[in-house]
Amino acid sequence: MRESMCLLIKIDRYLRRTGMSRSQFGRLAINDPRLVTDMMRGRVIGPENAARIEHFMAGRPA
Repeated sequence: MRESMCLLIKIDRYLRRTGMSRSQFGRLAINDPRLVTDMMRGRVIGPENAARIEHFMAGRPA
């Protein structure tokens, strides 16, 4: 749970820097447009998806 919260904070910062919408981020990162909204509602992200999300943000800097 804690890891998901840290990841959500990183995603939020990324979205602010890039101006990207939540749904576009989720779609591009892991093909799930509800990703960020679901995480805000408590969805826990597994290690594989967390790694894909981190990789996406690292590969597309603001």
